[in-house]
Amino acid sequence: MSPWTGVSGKQILITGATNGIGLAAIKALAERGAKLAIVARDELRASQALKRIEAAGDKTRVDVLIADLSSQKSVRRLAAEALARYPRLDILINNAGAICADRHLTEDGFERTWVVNHLAPFLLTTLLLDRLKQSAPARIITTSSNAHRRGLIPFEDFNAEKSYSSFTRYGQTKLANILFTSELARRLEGRGVTANCFHPGVVATGLGHDSRWIRMFMTVFKPWLRSPEKGAETLVWLADSPELGNQTGGYFMDKRLKQTSAAARDMEAALRLWEISERQAGQKLS
Repeated sequence: MSPWTGVSGKQILITGATNGIGLAAIKALAERGAKLAIVARDELRASQALKRIEAAGDKTRVDVLIADLSSQKSVRRLAAEALARYPRLDILINNAGAICADRHLTEDGFERTWVVNHLAPFLLTTLLLDRLKQSAPARIITTSSNAHRRGLIPFEDFNAEKSYSSFTRYGQTKLANILFTSELARRLEGRGVTANCFHPGVVATGLGHDSRWIRMFMTVFKPWLRSPEKGAETLVWLADSPELGNQTGGYFMDKRLKQTSAAARDMEAALRLWEISERQAGQKLS
């Protein structure tokens, strides 16, 4: 297997790239010569993102794939389209995220924050994993958060039927991102595909726009929040840097490996979560 040489000429698929750190990452990766495909929820968001990329003076062609990540049917269509369009897939970036002010169930009967933040990246990754292995060396990067330190996996209440708090739920899903990354890295050992996740810092983005409390927080603390460009730096580094080599299963912040919470280092919980996620998504990794 050849060594990693950066993102130039590499095919990247990224979710959550129509605004915030995802859009900032797209611009930086384009400057480095990557081939880019972004996932957008609808045509309007896609069009707005492309206009902002063009306004920045970037002439790189960016493909757009439309998908609603809260729908398993839509995620499966997205994966099928990506497999049909890209004979190689060098990097998958699971960046899309949500904070829902109130509890909502998706069309599949699962709580929406759980689906968008954890189950969708789990399903998309497993559907694309054979293509990533065929393209080795390849990388999988998932956006997590230090909010995981406040979370425990709700094994007895996945649908938040007993209680729902947007901040608690967000922390649970960000913990799930880390456990997913750890178990994925274990399963991919020796396959030429690495899996890492990262904390972008507290970034001024549109995340949680439907929550009055989050909007208030963003307004009051905006002068101290990171810009999307700063938040994207570690993501771009994880995608591009040859120095990472075969580093896998890590949690990074500011381009440095960081220790996670005790709950995020529980590999028994990681395996249990993986098996439950397979059942929830109807997708078993061979």
